[in-house]
Amino acid sequence: MATPLGWSQGGSGSVCLAFDQLRDVVESQEELIHQLRNVMVLQEENFVSKEEFQAVEKKLVEEKAAHAKTKALLAKEEEKLQFALGEVEVLSKQLEKEKLAFEKALSSVKCRALQESSKKDQLITKCNEIESHIIKQEDILNGKENEIKELQQVISQQKQIFRNHMSDYRIQKQQENYMAQVLDQKHKKTSGTRQARSHQRPREK
Repeated sequence: MATPLGWSQGGSGSVCLAFDQLRDVVESQEELIHQLRNVMVLQEENFVSKEEFQAVEKKLVEEKAAHAKTKALLAKEEEKLQFALGEVEVLSKQLEKEKLAFEKALSSVKCRALQESSKKDQLITKCNEIESHIIKQEDILNGKENEIKELQQVISQQKQIFRNHMSDYRIQKQQENYMAQVLDQKHKKTSGTRQARSHQRPREK
């Protein structure tokens, strides 16, 4: 029969890994918001058109909303993980106590069986009941472990969605930079043509 305490330590490691993944998602979203703010500042300094500025501003608002939604979801999932972990810890301690009691009872049974053959059957039955109870407790712990795995899958899915969102934003950012360069070149070309015309007119007179 497996030792519950050893299992509990392994489960805690899995939960810690899940929390690290949660923190990675939140930090990535905060970094994205910071980058969007820098983009807005740079666009204001480079005299970006009002439409482009509003588009970036709208994108920032959407990212903030998505960030807030993700943080709320992560907080909810973290609360579930903490609750499940607390239950596992309580059950593990209870199971460890019952295991010690069972081992003590079993040792007592073996000793008394040699001295009191008339009570042997009753004591063995009692030990079987204790052992059955321990098995039920182990089943409960296994169920809690499955709940934690399901929560970890939810976190992984949320992280993948965020990565896809980041990829779409990078593509849009590249398109916006390309359009800004085209507009800037067009503006420079138009200014150069006007200056050339202004120099030609006095010569024609």
